[in-house]
Amino acid sequence: MSKPTVITGAAGFIGFMTAKRLLSQGKPVLGIDVVNDYYDPALKESRLEVLGQYENFRFERFDLDDGERVRSLIGEIQPELLIHLAAQAGVRYSLTNPGAYSRSNLSAFVNVLEACRHAQTGHLVYASSSSVYGMNKSYPFRESDVVDHPVSLYAASKKANELMAHSYSHLYGMPTTGLRFFTVYGPWGRPDMALFLFTKAILAGDPIQVFNRGHMMRDFTYIDDIVEGILRVADMPATADADWDPGHPDPASSSAPYTVFNIGNGNPVKLLDMISALENELGIVAKKDLLPIQPGDVEVTAADVSRLQEAVDYRPSTSLAQGIHEFVAWYKSYYAVS
Repeated sequence: MSKPTVITGAAGFIGFMTAKRLLSQGKPVLGIDVVNDYYDPALKESRLEVLGQYENFRFERFDLDDGERVRSLIGEIQPELLIHLAAQAGVRYSLTNPGAYSRSNLSAFVNVLEACRHAQTGHLVYASSSSVYGMNKSYPFRESDVVDHPVSLYAASKKANELMAHSYSHLYGMPTTGLRFFTVYGPWGRPDMALFLFTKAILAGDPIQVFNRGHMMRDFTYIDDIVEGILRVADMPATADADWDPGHPDPASSSAPYTVFNIGNGNPVKLLDMISALENELGIVAKKDLLPIQPGDVEVTAADVSRLQEAVDYRPSTSLAQGIHEFVAWYKSYYAVS
């Protein structure tokens, strides 16, 4: 049997769906997750039950902040590929729980980097975020943009991950690829995300909180398109850019085997238009509380995905209407809502 792909955050939304895709292809997966209570652990346990139906799935429940255990396990597996999707997510949560981000997004990432270095892992793919673009107002966002002005601790921790990964690529020749995710949604999604929150509230007859009075724009990206991009990138370890110029450095590449990609839909949508599409799918008009923008939020996310298209022929194909249809169908089935 081939060595398993290691996926951290396997009980999380993107980790679960990535593991499920690999397992459905007959490939072995080792999942790692602490299964914390940032959101309903029951949903995470349900995801793990699905993965547990595959005979090639192994699961280890522990905190990546435990560096000794991370190094021991990765050293035992000696994986060719590690997909690091575990993190403390959420922009607004970082305003009140900053310590969770230093542990889960910084300390844990150092442990993963060290484990991969000692195990000589062939490729580390890790989750970054569109939030790193922060105060950038040049749309669409390009990987070549300077991203030195984050507006939340979450965003700063993700930018830090990219810098930390580069240092390991430079020092040890370790191929690392960062993926800047843009507003991922779909079945089995996170309960703290807007589509999930809106669906729950509308079906219950409760008002929805619409920040920035609905004038924010988001590059909503369906989970199947995200997983396809992850796995295409995973099969293409980062390489050194022979043309990289330290006099005019491209932030997305390096003379080391390091790269960063946007992974989004490339078609930003106004939040009010997303809500309208959800209302059409549910057949219910939402009660809306129009509120000002929240600290840490950005007004627009818009991905230029041309680098990813060129590298791996990444072409997201799921429309927002179809994606919302799939999500609502899953939501009603999972929560037994008519």
